[in-house]
Amino acid sequence: MSEPSKHRLSAHADDRTGAAGHRSRVFGWEDPAISAGAVPHHSGLDFLREILAGRLPTPPIAATLGFTLEEAEHGRAVFALVPGEEHYNPIGSVHGGVYATLLDSAAGCAVQSVLPRGMGYTSIDLTLKFLRPITVGTGKVRAIGTVLSSGRRTALAQAELRDTGDRLLAHATSSCMLFPVPAR
Repeated sequence: MSEPSKHRLSAHADDRTGAAGHRSRVFGWEDPAISAGAVPHHSGLDFLREILAGRLPTPPIAATLGFTLEEAEHGRAVFALVPGEEHYNPIGSVHGGVYATLLDSAAGCAVQSVLPRGMGYTSIDLTLKFLRPITVGTGKVRAIGTVLSSGRRTALAQAELRDTGDRLLAHATSSCMLFPVPAR
């Protein structure tokens, strides 16, 4: 977006909302190099358990969007988010990118949970189906990731995004590439 376009958008938003309509959110995060440096020294499941226990910092994206890792066990990872206006797209519901981030995190960390010490992963692809809208009225949502298959070089996982009534909101599958992570 060009600088003049940014200014027009910003000025329009200020004119439309005024001081009374302005909302803000402040958040912080810890150095992501701390967690990254711990990867080669833990199995994937132990690494996730260290984050759950607060001994390793959560990734900055979790602070940015406000989601948390709730559970980690072999072949399964669960993330939770209470949707807020800060997650909205221009039409008044949670942006698809938030769905995708939650589902990618759940599927990827499910894969991470089966990896031996010194191995890492990265997503190769994410195929996502949106089934229901999410708003602040939806309440807490959970992304539940499970491993479908894991080999020496790739893994396949799925993730479901569900509300507190266990309704399926979205579904995703993800292929992940596995690779050694040398100690630094």
